Amino acid sequence: MSYGRRQLDELVNDDDSAWPLVQDWVSGARRDVELLEPSGSAGECLVSIQVTTRSPLGAVVFHTGGILVDHGWLRVLGSGNERLPCALPQWNFACGLDASESAPPWLLVADDVVGGFFALDGGRFSSEGHTIWYLAPDTVEWEDLELGYSDFLSWCFRGDVDGFYEPQRWQGWEAEVADLDGNQGLSVSPPLFTKGPPIKERSRRSVPIQELFALHVGTL
Repeated sequence: MSYGRRQLDELVNDDDSAWPLVQDWVSGARRDVELLEPSGSAGECLVSIQVTTRSPLGAVVFHTGGILVDHGWLRVLGSGNERLPCALPQWNFACGLDASESAPPWLLVADDVVGGFFALDGGRFSSEGHTIWYLAPDTVEWEDLELGYSDFLSWCFRGDVDGFYEPQRWQGWEAEVADLDGNQGLSVSPPLFTKGPPIKERSRRSVPIQELFALHVGTL
C-alpha cells in the first residue's frame, strides 16, 4: 500500500487536521460512540496507508485505535487497540490486499458484528471509486452506499443505523454484542443469506471476524 512513501511528518498536519471535525461529529452523535486510544504504531499505520491527517480517514487512523459505535455493533478501524486489536492496514493485508500495490482496489474501513463489511472503493467496484460499499451478510452482495468516507462516519454517528439494521437485530442484542471483543463477530445459523426464521430464532455464536469475512466473500 505504498503511494510514493511519504514520511510521517509529511502526513501529519496539525494546522489543517480533520480530527477536530471528527470530534465534532462524535459530540453530536445520536448513539453510543467510543473513541479508542491509538496504538503505539499509529504513525506506522498512517505511513502504511499513505493518507494525510487532513482527511477524516487519516485522522481516524492516527488519532484512534478504532471507533466502537452503538454498543460495539459497528467497528470503524483505526491503528488498533486491545479492544479492537486489528489495525486498518494489517486487517487489509490479512484479507488479501498486496502491501506493494500503489493504488489498492479497495480498503476495508469498518465492519459489523453480523459479518457486514464496509470498503472504500479504489476502483474495484466502480470506475469512479471513492464511495463506501457494503457487503451485506443477508445477500452476500456488495452494494454502493453512495457515501464518501466522511459521510459514512457521519452516518455511523448520526444516521438511521437502527433502520439499516432492523432485520438483523433482536431483543437484547445490546448485551450479547457487548460481550464480544473487536476481533469477534456473530456466526448465525442458518446463515443470514439463506432462507429461514428471523435472526432472533437462529442460533448465534462468537467467532473470529476473519472467519465471517472468509465465509461471506467466499459465497460471492
